[in-house]
Amino acid sequence: MSGTSLDGVDVVLAEIDDQNVVQLGAIAFPFPMELKKQILSICQGQAVTLATIGEIDYQLGTLYADAINYLLKQQSLLATEITAIGCHGQTVWHQPTGQKPFTMQLGDNNRIVALTNITVVGDFRRRDMAYGGQGAPLVPAFHHKVVSHPDENRIILNIGGIANLTTLFGNSIIKGYDTGPGNMLLDIWANQHLNKPYDNNGDWARSGQVNELLLADMLADPYFKRPAPKSTGREYFNAAWLQKYLTPYISLSAQDVQATLTQLTIRSIVDQVLLYDQVDCLLVCGGGAKNSYLMASLSELLSHIVVATTDKYGLSGDNMEALAFAWLAARTLSSMPGNLPSVTGASQETILGAIYPANNV
Repeated sequence: MSGTSLDGVDVVLAEIDDQNVVQLGAIAFPFPMELKKQILSICQGQAVTLATIGEIDYQLGTLYADAINYLLKQQSLLATEITAIGCHGQTVWHQPTGQKPFTMQLGDNNRIVALTNITVVGDFRRRDMAYGGQGAPLVPAFHHKVVSHPDENRIILNIGGIANLTTLFGNSIIKGYDTGPGNMLLDIWANQHLNKPYDNNGDWARSGQVNELLLADMLADPYFKRPAPKSTGREYFNAAWLQKYLTPYISLSAQDVQATLTQLTIRSIVDQVLLYDQVDCLLVCGGGAKNSYLMASLSELLSHIVVATTDKYGLSGDNMEALAFAWLAARTLSSMPGNLPSVTGASQETILGAIYPANNV
């Protein structure tokens, strides 16, 4: 799995059966800076050639295969000992609404098979969209499998580039959707003004003052008012989106903007959590769970519930999504549905993805 933050490739070795999903090993494989720049150059509405798309597809396939082979070597495993690879691919455009909805993930699965000789399951999102769904988020089905509890009302919050939540309330219908930006805008601003990939622990944001007028303007964006099911990405929340809202506030200091952007992430999450009654706990995973300022702010605003990381409940927050797509791959191979219509809005449950079989040599 490589998400919207483009901060690395997460590879997880998992043992999966009908009852359990067990993590046996994991690595975070570095994402080449030049490839990251190339992806950013095509996923925010810029003009792009087919040649560029094809070359990035090739490079990502190679990168994923290298990451998988590295983990196999680390674990002293042979390709023949692995049932399959579940590969989400890198989303470069996600357009789930309008007259011609589509989503595009790059990372040549044929190349992964050729370089690993392991069957690959990929292209998970488009089948759900073919049945009228958003194609995202798909991880809530996995959350229900591994994190739900019969005696607790839980919300699982993933803060990656985009933030999304899953409601797990007993046997009620599960909901899951993107609340808005997670780390994405924070990382863009930190890169522009600190020349760093992210604001470590939110220390820079903590040094600034929140501008309530700017925050109110951003929270008035139509996306936040849109009802679920909904999903979004870098094609919407990007540097151009940020600049549009910053233009009337050019006198603000860079750290004040960072403080305000952090509160945008926090408030857009909290506003959604508060829509649900009798929540017992908010369990956080993803890179944002490591931002101590962000986590402390969530705890302060949601003081009536437990706010903790999923790690404290026995499931790695770093590897949650990679594990989820391993589990979804296993379901595809077993001809079992992987989507939740209550989450994505699809007209029915469906098997997800395409299978790229390895050669029997």
